[in-house]
Amino acid sequence: MESTRRRSQHSTNGKGSEAVEKSAQWGRAWEVDWFSLIGVVSLLCFAPFIVFYFVMACDQYECSISQPVLELYQGKATLPSIWARAPSFTWTAAKIYAVWVSFQVFLYICIPDVGHKFIPGYVGGVQDGARTPAGLINKYEINGLQCWIITHALWFANANYLQWFSPTIIFDNWIPLMWCANILGYAVSTFAFLKAYLFPTNAEDCKFTGNIFYNYMMGIEFNPRIGKWFDFKLFFNGRPGIVAWTLINLSYMAKQQELYGQVTNSMILVNVLQGIYVLDFFWNEAWYLKTIDICHDHFGWYLGWGDCVWLPYLYTLQGLYLVYHPVQLSDTHALAVLLLGLIGYYIFRSTNHQKDLFRRTEGACSIWGRRPTHIECLYLSADGRSHRSKLLTSGFWGVARHFNYTGDLMGSLAYCAACGFSHILPYFYIVYMTILLVHRCIRDEHRCSSKYGKDWKRYTDAVRYRLIPGVF
Repeated sequence: MESTRRRSQHSTNGKGSEAVEKSAQWGRAWEVDWFSLIGVVSLLCFAPFIVFYFVMACDQYECSISQPVLELYQGKATLPSIWARAPSFTWTAAKIYAVWVSFQVFLYICIPDVGHKFIPGYVGGVQDGARTPAGLINKYEINGLQCWIITHALWFANANYLQWFSPTIIFDNWIPLMWCANILGYAVSTFAFLKAYLFPTNAEDCKFTGNIFYNYMMGIEFNPRIGKWFDFKLFFNGRPGIVAWTLINLSYMAKQQELYGQVTNSMILVNVLQGIYVLDFFWNEAWYLKTIDICHDHFGWYLGWGDCVWLPYLYTLQGLYLVYHPVQLSDTHALAVLLLGLIGYYIFRSTNHQKDLFRRTEGACSIWGRRPTHIECLYLSADGRSHRSKLLTSGFWGVARHFNYTGDLMGSLAYCAACGFSHILPYFYIVYMTILLVHRCIRDEHRCSSKYGKDWKRYTDAVRYRLIPGVF
């Protein structure tokens, strides 16, 4: 199954289909039904409002998500008054954001990876991506870990020695930076939309549905690029949002220290657990080339705006909450959160490692002490060529078809539980991730069914459950 920022692929000892069924559709849909269109328009209208609402609730209402609605109902506040109290765009924030994005572009384009030459086990440098629906295989410069290290080394050097800016600079400009992130998100999404019509990187990998809203949101071009190496999907999926994730949390930690004279164990837990996830992402960036974001999603507003705004602002809500509500957990609570997060990460990483090992060795490996079983599949790319793939059915991939998502959800719950149980706002993340990953299960399986045909049915018969064995 081609998957996500978290992924999957699977199989049972068996022979591939004798004939290849012509794939109905591989990748994004060609036609849009009314239900999908309503969902797309709703997201375009309400997603920016959701981001503003959560950030505003922390800024004006101490992270209460019910108080703004209650005050509006009681007449104590109006929409214009709430809007007027929110910090507006500032040129200071614009300069900060422009320097940040420019620096990440510079690191991505101008500093080839050297880490893979001396870090054991790390895969970086020029790597092949997955085959596109048109049958192409793009090359990528994998240097995300190097960019993350350089960025954070400079951050710590500034905080401890250079003191060019305050470590709280991100928090202090958080809402003005949000307007800058929105400008970039909409600008890059609109540019990619127009580029697909005027000068696509590869016209054969473009998909036009005939619906402008769907095309804008879900994207037309599969791998829009400028020049040979600047790939929109790889850059915006990993940078600037995910590199910034740990910096944002560090800024929250610095603000908590400034306000209260100490950093709580809950803030440390959030920084550590989310830091592990971010480092895992960049350590395995080459593996990420085989995930659903790169393999199936086209580049549109969903990825462009989502990676610029949604990810950095809503994935970091736990740290933001803890600035306003410092929570010192009991030793038992803190240990339980840490164990939940680490066990979730172990399941997430081990599951993905099993699939990666299986792919790299073409099944000539051992998983859980045994030779892995698989289902062999055949599929057609858009150029009419036949290709072979194997779907793993051993190890965690024999437990559930998306067991990596299960581990991911355990980690997500740990981030939220680190904030205690006094407010619902920190738990938005686990609610969102559950919806996202369940939807990805369904979306991924629909694509795999179209791609693999009867072979996919054989796979789902062999591995019956999606996320939770015996339940779902």
